[in-house]
Amino acid sequence: MVTVVKCPVCGKDVEWKEANAYRPFCSERCKQIDLGAWADEQYKVPGAAEDENDREEPV
Repeated sequence: MVTVVKCPVCGKDVEWKEANAYRPFCSERCKQIDLGAWADEQYKVPGAAEDENDREEPV
């Protein structure tokens, strides 16, 4: 049985199998759109706020 997931960009059904070089995306286009969003800082990974006092001084 093949697992089917939704493309994170366009929402199309995508078979999750080794033959799909773009998984979890449906195409190279959707993969590039997602990469561009990361490069444009449209996505953020949550984390603790950085405090200036916690920064190490460069040596």
